[in-house]
Amino acid sequence: MKAIICKKFGPVSDLVWEDVDNPVAGKGEVVVDVRAAGLNYPDNLIVQGLYQFQPERPFSPGHEGSGIISSVGEEVTGFKAGDRVGFFKGFGAFAEKIVVSASMVFSIPDSLPHRIAGSVFMVYGTSYHALVQRANISKNDEVLVLGASGGVGLAAIDIAKSFGARVVAAVSTKEKAEVCARYGVDDVVIYGEKRLDKDEQKVFTKELKSKSVVGGFSIVYDPVGDCFAEPALRAIGWGGTYLVVGFAAGKIPSFPTNLMLLKGCAVSGVFVGRFQKENPKTNSKNLLEIGKMLANKSLSPTISETIPMKDAVMAIDRIAKRGVVGKVVFIND
Repeated sequence: MKAIICKKFGPVSDLVWEDVDNPVAGKGEVVVDVRAAGLNYPDNLIVQGLYQFQPERPFSPGHEGSGIISSVGEEVTGFKAGDRVGFFKGFGAFAEKIVVSASMVFSIPDSLPHRIAGSVFMVYGTSYHALVQRANISKNDEVLVLGASGGVGLAAIDIAKSFGARVVAAVSTKEKAEVCARYGVDDVVIYGEKRLDKDEQKVFTKELKSKSVVGGFSIVYDPVGDCFAEPALRAIGWGGTYLVVGFAAGKIPSFPTNLMLLKGCAVSGVFVGRFQKENPKTNSKNLLEIGKMLANKSLSPTISETIPMKDAVMAIDRIAKRGVVGKVVFIND
């Protein structure tokens, strides 16, 4: 089989598409012939050695995908060769085949195309866990989403709107604002493509607050970090929840802790990979609920691009430079 291979930690451009041995299912595992795999921001971090864990080299990046089970290992029940499934794994999805623990595989209906099944459960699973378990979202909430045109940002918008919440999107360009408008956001703030100095951060906070109908957001969803984080925290309302999802803008921010005291707010971390391991039953319920919402069209994910798996390297480099709008999917024909 062929796969995108990382032989040593370094630039995305060092990745290669080459032949590797076919995987073999061990006890409790299945082999999936990968039909589609979704690109996520951590995929560029892991190949540079910058992610929360570092696989042994060589390895293939790729956190999620879907396909057809081609073989099952000992003690696997509930799955068989020929089943259509989605899967999660910390790495390995950017390949023609992958071996996955059966506990991280879930059935998908025939009506759900692989390009969707293989690309939305990571971002929707992250955003659903963030908004439901961490922030306890309801129709009465007002949600600010930073980096709103990216994969997790659009998923957060989609989920928040499905709950009936009011949603304001914050993005870097007019083009990205238009993408969010198609998702039905109630308002948009454009903060530009450059880092904000202290004066610009104050202006950003003021603009964010002006978009809230009550003067402060009850939930802030932040996958961006850096200089945009503190202004967003300052725009949170009393008793709100600030969701730390990632640091796509580069720098991990630090907050004056008196802000949390004065606003009575919570800062809550969102690490879906750890959540999946620590709370597998809740995670399975989340995935089931997301599947139902996809089926009844209360969620409407948009795939912005489909790219042949062999051409994945350029797209991984683009997401590293924040050049991806929406969701990119790699396809094995």
